[in-house]
Amino acid sequence: MPADDLDIDPRGLIREAYRMDIGAPDCRTIFFDWALGRPDGSGREEIAALLAHYGPAHPDHPMTAVLREGLEPTAATPRRRGGWRSKRER
Repeated sequence: MPADDLDIDPRGLIREAYRMDIGAPDCRTIFFDWALGRPDGSGREEIAALLAHYGPAHPDHPMTAVLREGLEPTAATPRRRGGWRSKRER
């Protein structure tokens, strides 16, 4: 097992992304695939660990930016307003 293998990246998706010359859209696709493959759906701690492991050696790689975006707080889900409130005039 290579020294840069992590338990949180068992398929090596993130590791391989750092080895390729790819753009941000491809990095987002790889990140999404990695996130969907997580068994428990957790993520923030694992993303932080990936960033700590790969980020310092690759500060300008698009995957580093994608991992940083993954740590940003998500926006609150907008609540749907139905019934009379959605039909009233403003």
